[in-house]
Amino acid sequence: MTLYEYPFNERIRAFLRLESLFDRLFYFAQPGDSRMHQQAMGALFELIEATERTDLKGGLLQDIERQRQALMNLREHPDVELEVLDDTLAALERVAGQLFRQPRASQLLRENEWLASLRGRMAVLGGTTHVDMPSYHAWQSKDEAARCDDLQQWIAPFSVMREALDLLLDLLRRGGEIQREVAHAGAYRQMLHGKAGHLLRIWVDSSDGTFPDISANKHMIWVRFSTQEGRLRPQQLQRDVDFELALCQGV
Repeated sequence: MTLYEYPFNERIRAFLRLESLFDRLFYFAQPGDSRMHQQAMGALFELIEATERTDLKGGLLQDIERQRQALMNLREHPDVELEVLDDTLAALERVAGQLFRQPRASQLLRENEWLASLRGRMAVLGGTTHVDMPSYHAWQSKDEAARCDDLQQWIAPFSVMREALDLLLDLLRRGGEIQREVAHAGAYRQMLHGKAGHLLRIWVDSSDGTFPDISANKHMIWVRFSTQEGRLRPQQLQRDVDFELALCQGV
């Protein structure tokens, strides 16, 4: 099954984009050749730009506090496992404290002039060749362990933000109940009746190349299933499609 996710608001959209950047950064920062690490550097600079443009740190802290208050209100619920609840609350409080003390990501570039110059060269198509930036070519020529050590040092300031993001998205995703649905003639519609969510998750059988085109607002969910082959534009399916859906409402 292939998972597709659709955010209901720009805050969750920003969180999903940030999650994708973190995933790419940490994957390519693993031991590997210099071409992998060039991808890691690109993801690092994208991450810095994303955190500079908006106050993601403030948004994460606000969401952590909202989650904390919502979970505190569940303490008297008879079906709540108090040990799990207390562990989650402790994790939220710990991450919030660490994130609050975390300096801005742009400080990394202010403290490292070489990284700042490399960021500028990477914005130019083909601008990081040995002809244009021999110092970067020299870094790429270092042994694998040395490059990994540098990458881990540059990534370290983002580790708390990644942990906070993972915790919030995990809580959001776990709040959605999975339901089996059918899109008749390739189309599905569901009225929300005031239960608008933050995130829509859809699982589709990937064996036939089907994918969903999703749109949603606080009133309704629309899903149209299509397939794409060769050089043709995607074509909407005219047959029934079985899929799974979860509406994650969060707080």
